Order: sequence, then structure tokens, then C-alpha cells
Amino acid sequence: MQLLDMQSFTAPNIYSIEQNIVMMRLKLEELVDVPTKDIPGFNEKIIKFFPGLSEHKCTKGYIGGFIDRLKEGTYIAHVTEHLCLEIQKMLGSDMKYGKARNESNDIYKVIFACENSVTGKLCGQFIYDLVSALCQEECFDFSNAYLRLESLFLTYNRGVSTGAIYHEAKKREIPIEEIPGSTLMRLGYGKYQKYISATLFENTSSIAVDIACDKALTKRLLNEAAIPVPEGTVCFTVNEATAYAHTLGYPVVVKPKCGNKGQHVSVNITNDEALQKAVEGALVYGPEVIIERYIRGKDYRLLVIQGKLVAASERVPPMVIGNGTHNIAELIDAENNNALRGYDHEKPLSRIIIDDQIRQCLTQQGLTLQTIPAKGQKVCLRTNSNLSTGGTAIDCTDLVHPRNKEIAQKAVAMIGLDIAGVDMVIPNISQPISSDFGAVVEINAAPGIRMHLYPTEGKSRDVVSPILDMIFPPGHKSSIPVIAVTGTNGKTTTTRMINHILQCSGYTPAMTTTSGIYINGNCIEKGDTTGYLSAKRVLNNREIDAAVLETARGGIIRNGLGYSKADVAVFTNLTNDHLGIDGVNTMEELFHVKSLVTEAVKKDGYCVLNAQDPWVLKAKEKAGGEVLLFTNNENNFAFIDHIKQGKPGVFVHNNAIYIRKNGRIDYVLDIDSIPAAYGGVLQHNIDNALAAIGACTSLGVSLIKISRALRTFTNDLKVNPGRFNLFELQGVKVILDYGHNYDGYRVTLDSLKKLPAKKLVGIIGVPGDRRDDDIIRIGELAGKAFHKLIIKEDSDLRGRKPLEVARLLFAGAQKAGCEKYNMTIIPNEVEALEYALEKAYTGDIITVFFENMDPLVALIEEYQGTIKKDRLNQLHTITSRERFQPWVILQKKSSLVSETGTQH
Repeated sequence: MQLLDMQSFTAPNIYSIEQNIVMMRLKLEELVDVPTKDIPGFNEKIIKFFPGLSEHKCTKGYIGGFIDRLKEGTYIAHVTEHLCLEIQKMLGSDMKYGKARNESNDIYKVIFACENSVTGKLCGQFIYDLVSALCQEECFDFSNAYLRLESLFLTYNRGVSTGAIYHEAKKREIPIEEIPGSTLMRLGYGKYQKYISATLFENTSSIAVDIACDKALTKRLLNEAAIPVPEGTVCFTVNEATAYAHTLGYPVVVKPKCGNKGQHVSVNITNDEALQKAVEGALVYGPEVIIERYIRGKDYRLLVIQGKLVAASERVPPMVIGNGTHNIAELIDAENNNALRGYDHEKPLSRIIIDDQIRQCLTQQGLTLQTIPAKGQKVCLRTNSNLSTGGTAIDCTDLVHPRNKEIAQKAVAMIGLDIAGVDMVIPNISQPISSDFGAVVEINAAPGIRMHLYPTEGKSRDVVSPILDMIFPPGHKSSIPVIAVTGTNGKTTTTRMINHILQCSGYTPAMTTTSGIYINGNCIEKGDTTGYLSAKRVLNNREIDAAVLETARGGIIRNGLGYSKADVAVFTNLTNDHLGIDGVNTMEELFHVKSLVTEAVKKDGYCVLNAQDPWVLKAKEKAGGEVLLFTNNENNFAFIDHIKQGKPGVFVHNNAIYIRKNGRIDYVLDIDSIPAAYGGVLQHNIDNALAAIGACTSLGVSLIKISRALRTFTNDLKVNPGRFNLFELQGVKVILDYGHNYDGYRVTLDSLKKLPAKKLVGIIGVPGDRRDDDIIRIGELAGKAFHKLIIKEDSDLRGRKPLEVARLLFAGAQKAGCEKYNMTIIPNEVEALEYALEKAYTGDIITVFFENMDPLVALIEEYQGTIKKDRLNQLHTITSRERFQPWVILQKKSSLVSETGTQH
């Protein structure tokens, strides 16, 4: 068995629209048809390692169903799926979704949900190693491997505070993502995005955080504001601290001047020996320690968010209760086995770690770790009550006296924090604090919220909502408009049209296309940028207030979508392009991939669908928002039925575009007013305009602004490069178009037929990753349409041999009746165009279906700007047969080579 690949998906993907997913590709080899019951010891060992499997229902539908499947006989991929879910549950992450699917022959995909991508992949690797060892009847040290996995899981999994914020943001449909390699989370898109790390917000004042971290400075400022604080001072040495303690009087408290999580904080110190140990421990944190009067009372944490108290808890030091049988060390071990306790902050409570402070606390009580307490005897283990050192919490929010609430809010305002934890020691939180009744002992920046979410006793408090309300106040946006465009053809032009309309309407939009990433009309990155990473790059740009994302099949399959949910999804059409690639072999599978775009739409969003495409219409069934149909045929049955139901649509009537929405019909503009449609010659650009109108009106852009923008959308190198760009060269027209599949060729050729031309010359090529039959079909289509053909090849052969694609196109053209003497093969597309220009005749139209546009434009500009243009002024008297070489292959400008390699 081999692990071929393991990949994580953190956004909507073809396996799940809501959950983070890990996909493992396994090559099972000789195990493909072997049930695990026939592998010696396999079932017995996994049941021993994973007792929780007894709770799995599997397809049986009842608890224990999976165990019955094991007994009956089930297979490696299926078992691996269940183990990947169970190992996560053992680690504290209870995920439910998993699938095992055959990809081809002995290759299977194991798909399972995970809390985050790093921990999910760690679990997947653990299970693969385990299953591989068991299948080969090798020893697997489960205990040590599990301990290592558990440590890694704790390192990379979300803590309770972070997890609570993450899930509440998801619930509110606020875009949120964890930034790998950091504790940061990014909320929102574009200009609205914000960063937060646990409860530390990006707008939090760094000076306020510095003040809170300096406990002495905090006390000074609070004291100036007449807020009760313990009397104390800063000391540098044990002797200085001892002298001050004698002046102040025991008991005292010792803590680092700059510390956190209650570490090296010692309270209720009553003698010089204990003081010396406490000071030496605190000096580990820095050269200064605080000595202050011990305030008698209970330890309370009051959480203040944006100036308001939202929760309060009484913090109780960790303790164990004797049973008359076990010693204190054993009782601590038993308490640490509590499912609520974790190693750090990943669970509601933290484990109790035995250290010198615990030993010292026990000594003060006349106890040791080996002491066996009487039944019911409470044994305090620490003098501080921080949750991070094992303490527990009792909710007391409803008991806080108004005066104490006022003091907590005033203290936080004095420091300048937006989220803070106020530590108040007072005998009773329901009684007002005063100079002789309690004190504020600390202010904490980035306070933990575990104690409020999961108190040991009392009511859980929703402290996450106030945090998110502070970041994104009610009525304020957390996301820019996101428009996703998918389909087979027309995606790029539709994307550009939408972007152009938004830019003309006052937005600062960004778009991703097959030609690059554009921010407010400026290209910041060239190339095919229609995938996950490009979408992320755009959405994380703080300059923009709208994003238009061309979303291609390949990117969806490889990484999923680059966003959580769109405001508008556009589905232009669906044809059999790219079949046979990335495991997509049928139209049903291709539809499943593309329709993810229309599923991942907000409830109040829109899906803009082509009413004339039967496959696109199927997307209505899974549409995430309201459906708006567009059509250039107002008599389309599906469109008429849709309109009768009172639903919105965009359509053509009497050579003009109208929109029907909210019970009324509005005129948009005449088709002749759209330059990109060439007076109706380019029918596909009319369809693209309909889609763009539907998308923009769904965002609330006015029809006046839409109409004005489309009147300035031209098919030139600046606005719509590579899409039917027409160049005039002294009576010869050259058209550059990115048609790269059958339907792309078809719509361009349909348009060419409407243009007056003496001869149509085609320079054709197809990407090598298309199926042979699809390439031949394009050759047939071109062979019927063009008078002369020059066949070229892409520089990226995509796994093909040189001239393999060219010969398939040639065969297709021959099949369509194109004579050999009308065809020439020139592999390099620049040389092909130069050859065509040298042979051009006034009135010819040369159409290039290009791979790389820039060198072709450079060549055209050379002809426009040099004496070579004079060549085009000449009226040739040679016959059309003489103007083009018969069936030959031109490798270089000076060399004509036939199939057999004979020089001519």
C-alpha cells in the first residue's frame, strides 16, 4: 500500500461545502480486494487501539454497526476513513463526515472532515502508518506514536478561546481563516478585514498592552484614578524584598513585575523563608519583582469588552478531595484524567502540573504528595487560582455589585484596552469594593475566555458575541461583494465586464482572470490566476471594496474555492472541455465541480444562470441564493417559466436588453450600443453582457451605471485583451482570440462568417491535454470554416510529443474536406503569424487562436510601425494556391521540411 498524496481543503470544495477536509489518495495494490478480516490480527488490534469504534454506526445505521461490518468483511479504504475520524475524537475533535471512494483500479480516495488542516493531515499520516504496519503484520508502537501525535495536535489545534471566535464567525457568515504558522486569524475580506489573535484585536493599543504587562505601572495608574489597589513596591533582591516585607507586614504577595498566566505568583506569604523562595522564583522572569500587601478575599476575574462588563467568574485554586485510599499524587493523576482537562488551553480546564509551588503549598499545610487525605478532605494545591495552572471557575456574573462593575470598567478605560480581564480580590463580589474591602490586583490584556464559556459551576456566558460586535458592529460590513464566475466559455470576458461596470460605478475592484490579477484596472500579476491562491491574494488586499473572481475547474479540484461564500455566482455555460483531466471523465462529474460555485452563495445572494444551457439550469436545484436567469431568446421555455414564477431575469427583445425584476420590466441598453458585441456580430459577447448585467444588478448597481459602463467596454488590448481583438494592417485584418476548445472555436467562427472577407486564414492550435477526439473535432470545425489553415502548437505540449497535436488537427481538417495544399504546419505561433502576414492579401482576415498573446502583439506592432507594412500594400497577382505552401512543416523561417524530412 502506498500513500500517493494527501491534501487539505479549508474552503468550500468538491467534497464538502462547509467543512475543512483532508483527502488521502491510497494505492492499495495487492490489498485492494482483501477484507480486513482476512488480514491476521488486523481487526482485533484496531478495536483494541480504538475502543470508540464500537460507537460507529456506519451504513448499518445503529451503534456497533461498524464492528459488524468488520466481522462481515470490509476493506482498507473504508476502515481508514473510520480510523481517521476516531483518532480525532480521541484527541478531542469529534468530526462526523468521512467517505471512501474508488478513483481508478486500486487507487482510492479517503476523505474526512477535520478541525484544521494541519491537525487533520497529522491524523491522516498517523492512521496511514498504523494501517500499513498492521497490513504487513509489523509491530506498531501505538502508545509512543499516539503521545507524539497528541503533542503535535495540542501545538497546532485551536485553543478554546480561538475556537469559539472561529465558530461564531462562521455562524455569522463572517469570512475567517487561520494564518498558517501563526496564532493570527483573519476576519473579513478586502478593506473590511481585521486580525485577531485569541482575544488580542488589531486595533488594541500597543501602549495599553505594554501598560497591562507592567504590573507596577498598572497599579500606579489605577491608584492615580482612586481605584483600590494593594499597597506595594518593586524590589530587585531578596534582601530588599525581605526588608520591605518587614515594613509592610506579613502576609504579602510576590509576583514578577512582568509576567502572565499566574506563573511564579505566590500569595499569603507569612515568613522570610517562604518569601526568599518566592522572590527567587519570580526573578526568573526578570530583574524586578513586586511585593505587595496580601488582600484577603476571593479571586474574581471580570471580563470587560469595549467598556462594558460582560462576564465575571470566581476563580478557585486547584484542589483534590480525599477518598481515604489514594495519596495526593494519585488524586492529582485521577483529576488530570478528567476529560475537561488538557495540557494547555485546548480544553475548558488545564491539567494540574506538579511543581515546586505545589510542593510548597502542601508543606504549608503539613502535607506531602504521599499523604493520604481522609475521605471528603479538601486539599488546596496552589495559592493562585489561574486556570492555566489548574484552577477552576464559578460563574458569578449576576452577582457583581454595580460599584464593582463600575470600578472594573473604569480601570480598563484608564489603561486603554478594548478587551481586558480585571483581577479583583474581594471577600464578596456582591458587596462594593472600597479602600479597606478588596482591591484590583491586575489588568490583563488578551484575557482567556475559557472560564466564561465553560465554567466549572454556573451559567455559560456568550462572551464571543461582544467581541465580534466590537470588531464588526451591527449594521457594519465584514466583507466586500464577492462575485464568482464559472463555466466553460465566456468566463474571462464576463469577469472583465463585471469588473469594468464596478470600476465605472465608483468601486475599487479586483479581479482574477486567465490573463492575470488586476487591482482597480492595474495588472499586478500576469498569468492564469483563476485558482484558490489568486482569489486569496485578491480578497486579502485591503485596498479593494469588491472582488470579481474567474473560477476555473482545475483550481476548484486542486484546492477548492478561494473564498467562503460569494454574494453572486455566475454560471455561463457547460461543455465537454477538459474531460479526461484530473479524474473528471463525464459531464456529470464536470457539472459537480463547476456547480460548487453556485452552491457556495450567501442565502441573500444571487446565482446568475444561463437559461439556454440545460446543464447550467440543473444548478438551480443546488443554488445557494436566489436564481436570476439570462437569455438572448425571450421565448426560451425555461426562462418563460422562471418569469411566470415572479423570479428575476435578463433578456433580449427587439435588439435591446431588458431586465425583469420585482414585478417590473426595465430597459437597459441597445445591443448596438455595446462595442464588444460589434453590432451583434459577436453573439457570445451579448450573452456575456447579459450575465454581467444580471450580476451587477444583483449587487444593487443602478441600470444607468451598468448601461454607461457597457457602452465603454471595448474588445481591445486594454479592456478585453485576447478576446476577439481586431487589428487593421493596411487592408488586412488580424484577429487574436483565446479560443482553446470546441465551443470557443465555434462562437468565434460563427462571428467570422458575419464579417466581409476575401479569404479567412486560420492559425489554429489546441492545448495538448485535450482528448484526441476533441482535438480532431476542432480540426474539422476549422477545416470547414477557413480557406487557408496554418497549424501551430503550444510551447507547453502538456505531455504530448512534438507535432502530435498538429497532426491530429490536420487529420480533422482533412476529414472536413480541407485540401492539403490549403494547409501548412508551423509549430511556433509567432513564426506562423509572420508567415501569414508575408502571404497576406488585401481583404484577408487572419485569425490566431493563440497560447501567448504578447509576442504576437509585438509582431503586429512591428508591422504597423516599420516598412514591413508596405508589404501589405502590394496587390499580389499570384493565385491563392501559390500564396501558401502546400502541405509542409515550417520549422524555421528559412527551412521548409516535409513529413519525411526532405529539404525543399
